[in-house]
Amino acid sequence: MGGRIKAEDVEAVKDRTSVEAVVREHVTLTRAGAGRLKGLCPFHDEKTPSFTIRPAVGRWHCFGCGEGGDVISFVQQVDHLTFTEAVERLAAAAGMELHYEEGGGPREPGMGRRARLVEAHRVAEEFYHEALLRSRDARIGRDFLRERGFDSAAATRFGVGYAPRGGEDLVRHLREKGFSEEEMTLGGLAGKGSRGLYDRFRGRLVWPIRDITGDTVGFGARRLYDDDRIAAKYLNTAETPIYKKTHLLYGLDLAKKAISTGRRAVVVEGYTDVMACHLAGVKSAVATCGTAFGADHVSTLRRILRDDAAGGARTVFTFDGDAAGQKAAMRAFELDQRWASQSYVAVAPDGMDPCELRQQRGDDAVRRLVDDAVPMFEFAVRTLLSQVDLDTAEGRVAGMKNVARIIAEIRDPTLRPEYTRTVAGWIGVDIEQMREVVAHAPKGLPPVGDVAPRQRRGDAEAGRQEEDEPSTLLPAPDLRDPTVLLGHLFLQVLVQFPRSIAPEDLYRVVEESFVAPAHRAVFVGTLTALVSGAADRPNEWIDAIIDASPAPVDSLVETLAMERIQARVDPETGEPDARYITDLLTRLWEAPLQARIADAASALRRVEHDDPARAHEIAVELQGLQLELTELRSRRE
Repeated sequence: MGGRIKAEDVEAVKDRTSVEAVVREHVTLTRAGAGRLKGLCPFHDEKTPSFTIRPAVGRWHCFGCGEGGDVISFVQQVDHLTFTEAVERLAAAAGMELHYEEGGGPREPGMGRRARLVEAHRVAEEFYHEALLRSRDARIGRDFLRERGFDSAAATRFGVGYAPRGGEDLVRHLREKGFSEEEMTLGGLAGKGSRGLYDRFRGRLVWPIRDITGDTVGFGARRLYDDDRIAAKYLNTAETPIYKKTHLLYGLDLAKKAISTGRRAVVVEGYTDVMACHLAGVKSAVATCGTAFGADHVSTLRRILRDDAAGGARTVFTFDGDAAGQKAAMRAFELDQRWASQSYVAVAPDGMDPCELRQQRGDDAVRRLVDDAVPMFEFAVRTLLSQVDLDTAEGRVAGMKNVARIIAEIRDPTLRPEYTRTVAGWIGVDIEQMREVVAHAPKGLPPVGDVAPRQRRGDAEAGRQEEDEPSTLLPAPDLRDPTVLLGHLFLQVLVQFPRSIAPEDLYRVVEESFVAPAHRAVFVGTLTALVSGAADRPNEWIDAIIDASPAPVDSLVETLAMERIQARVDPETGEPDARYITDLLTRLWEAPLQARIADAASALRRVEHDDPARAHEIAVELQGLQLELTELRSRRE
């Protein structure tokens, strides 16, 4: 194994990698002023975008959860990689060769563990797909697809393959390609028995499951043979270092562009349903991978949909019309509060799934199914009402109680009266009676989950996780204090546009100008970083400030670097105009000057009766200070 990646190579990776391009793989971004882009944070649930990037300096920051950093830290966190693995992945994407300290070379073959596992899955996908197209034994798989309206072009488009029945075919192929037994078992491609390794999937049709970037990280396998020893119709990759089923959505790599552009996601129940939707023109379709749709899936889609309080986004769930489908719909409804916008449900006639609907009624029917979806609220209410007999008084009372909690939990209070009136009509009761039941309905829907604590920024070279040091952390600046706010606004400019302030003006600003200790630490760190010349290297600038600050102020520096400056700015660069900077400077210069004037006035009062000579000296000094203050203020006019 190689040693630590050389620091100059780490910087070169950052220089050659666009933080915007990497972030867009996970977050839909919109313009947020000059030089800034924003979107929904990938690291916590939020309804209003607070995740911001500044491509010019290669930084990102979330004002909601406080996370931030450079492109390497983003890849670390979003893909759960070590520092070294993140650098190696970005270097591979940029076509760079890395060099390692301590005399070591690149790790075999220049990739980390995750990259090796991903590569093994890529090779496995090719193997399975070739077997589907060429193998005589795979005819059963080809027939399965053909019967459902999928030809060889469709199989190739979605990477569908066939796992041979032999039991060791894939293992043998991966060995020939240089993969170890540990890599095969760790990645879930093989199991280990008393006679050695065996293929995890045998005699099954397989779909590659890819993450949002398009890397294949697992497989879903469909039973084809009646004598298959594993009775389950579908068998999925088990949890591995690269496969987390609660975070993955089948087809998302293909659907993300359509989801982002149209701001509509369609959630179906199976792999063939995803294929049918895409082929029918519904290119925003995805499916879960062997698990129920959950909170992590909501978070993933919301980031891409830009599902915020402003509205405009839509998620459509398709369910079978049977009892299982209704149960799945109600589980989805329990998550409805996690969406900022409204979600919808589409149920095909006769309970057909999208794949069956396309076979029997064509592509137009699939598109109409999605377009005619009804609000999730309406579907949930009708599902609950279907469980009672509305022809009886007892059934109507039970129906009111069942649906009252749903109405009470509608996010938009202006919609509740109309829905109350509508549901009263469905049940056949007086609207006042329905309104009374809704008013006293117990709260029942789950609240949005708390944000999980996250690790702090990794060490820039070694990738070590820093340990918290509560005893040395400075209190957060109280921006309600005007003098503290002044220092904060000035540091925004200094951190974001260090060359916009003339050195002779900057060096008139003193530490004492900053009331908050954390601001003082950032100011010292920024001056030190300026002297080192780091301002001429945008990708190093923020880290240089953090490293030079005399106390841990990482989060504050990230915040200052990413906040929008509330002033007239250059539409291209985002740099504030000269008058704004001059105003901040003179007000900062005033602060210590006013303190000196107050001290002098106090001293004059103490000695004016007892020491006339000393009083005269102080009075002259005080007059000079007041004149200086007047001149300063004139610069702001």
